[in-house]
Amino acid sequence: MRTATVSTATTHGAREHARAQATALTDSMPVVPASRWPRPPLGVDAERLTWAETVPGGRYANKVLGRGSRLRLRDLTGTACANLMLWRADAPWERLNAADTVKVPWQAYLSTGHPLLSDQGRVLATIVSDSSGHHDALCGATTLAGNTAKYGAGEPESASPAGRELLALAALKHGLTRRDVAPNVSFFHGVRVESDGALASTGSAGPGGTVELILHLPLIVAIANTAHPLDPATEFGAGPLEVLAWAAREDLASIGADLHERDPEYQRAYHNTEEAWRAL
Repeated sequence: MRTATVSTATTHGAREHARAQATALTDSMPVVPASRWPRPPLGVDAERLTWAETVPGGRYANKVLGRGSRLRLRDLTGTACANLMLWRADAPWERLNAADTVKVPWQAYLSTGHPLLSDQGRVLATIVSDSSGHHDALCGATTLAGNTAKYGAGEPESASPAGRELLALAALKHGLTRRDVAPNVSFFHGVRVESDGALASTGSAGPGGTVELILHLPLIVAIANTAHPLDPATEFGAGPLEVLAWAAREDLASIGADLHERDPEYQRAYHNTEEAWRAL
């Protein structure tokens, strides 16, 4: 990388300084093109990468990904919380429905094999790998009022931004509004239901946990990496989240090939999805 030796006090100097940073990589930026990511997943050619980004705690990321993409999230320090929201890219009024994601598969706890369902009964994505097991489909994201009460602030530009505020900004990048931000699911901070019905935090599985999803339709993906609503810490401390995606149509095809081994509820949602895709 070139080192800038000129002053930035002039337009010429500022331009030279800016151009000298063109090849720099930091630990909190998207890599463009994604193929420049220095550590592609094992067995994945770097040229297949379509998204490569490190999202710091308290920030968000968003991307439009195609059908058959594989999305991998990794909790680098054991303190990330990936609040995930999905909309169909070709029909954004269809979006993730957290309630159906729990209700239809008869399972409140997210892990390998679990579908993320839309409000139209279609599979938007399927969890195909999970080394963490600490996730949540019950609480949604933090709010401005909640973070203000807990940390003293919750605005996006504050040191403790609320998840819904960040997801609203991500939605805006795609022509959507705050009303389009439905309850989300989150990864890397676990929640369990106690015998009396209370929700209890089970925290993180520790550094390096990963979860991978296969996308069944073209999706707008928004991720807010911020503290979980039940995080017991009294100070905001969300850590960095690694986000990678790559083309993996063969993985989507393998889900279809093994469909007979899955529950009938999953099969119906899968067929709903494939019928909608064929109609396009």
